[in-house]
Amino acid sequence: MVDVYSMKGEKQGTVQLGKVFNYPLREDLIKKAVVISQANRRQKYGADKLAGLRTSAHYHGSSTAYTHARMAGREMARLPRIHGQGPMLFRAREAPQVIKGRKAHPPKAERNFGREMNKKERKLALYSAISASVNKELILKRGHKIDNLNEVPLIISDDFSSIQKTKEVFSALGLLGLEKELERAKEKKVRAGRGKTRGRKYKKKKSTLIVVSDKCELQKAARNIEGVDVSLVSELNVEKLAPGTIPGRLTLWTKSAVEQTNKLI
Repeated sequence: MVDVYSMKGEKQGTVQLGKVFNYPLREDLIKKAVVISQANRRQKYGADKLAGLRTSAHYHGSSTAYTHARMAGREMARLPRIHGQGPMLFRAREAPQVIKGRKAHPPKAERNFGREMNKKERKLALYSAISASVNKELILKRGHKIDNLNEVPLIISDDFSSIQKTKEVFSALGLLGLEKELERAKEKKVRAGRGKTRGRKYKKKKSTLIVVSDKCELQKAARNIEGVDVSLVSELNVEKLAPGTIPGRLTLWTKSAVEQTNKLI
């Protein structure tokens, strides 16, 4: 039995945790499920098929070809070259190793990045991620600040899902002992690499995942709090419970969500 807390942080009752919360940890399946879900979201892309080929350059043949512009005897590589007159005479083009040439192996738009996973493996990965979310050691290992938390797992009454204002959600989480965790989630770091110039300059942290049983006002009220996500039990997946393939995300459950989760196994 686990205690259920009110929005003021006071004990309000108890609830029984089901078998899914005691499932053995399978980090291999969790990592596999997250990587596959990320691969299935990848957008197809490819290079222009005529890139590097829009040129008049051509190859003039072997040394046996009798022509004034043959390549043999000129002490230069036998590559497609621009012919005629002017400063561009005999400039190499089109080959992948020359200036303004085509790519040797360009990305192709017809490539499919998607991958598949067995249904039983996906279920086992989900059960393992749920059980990891109530493991205090794994939660601390992920870097969550839970020093002031009353209990793990943290279960709150169903009244919490009816909150309509963001400031009320923020204050309720603070009364439950998540003030330091919310401050940690506000930090953001500048990304290393080219991503800074491609619309993803900052890296943000993942904080608390709130799991509810049905659609509610809380989904809108909590969406502007940094790092906090709200999910239905029916929409739970491994990536929400283990961002970046690392299990043990700090998860806040409503009482009805726990009762609904107990029916998964």
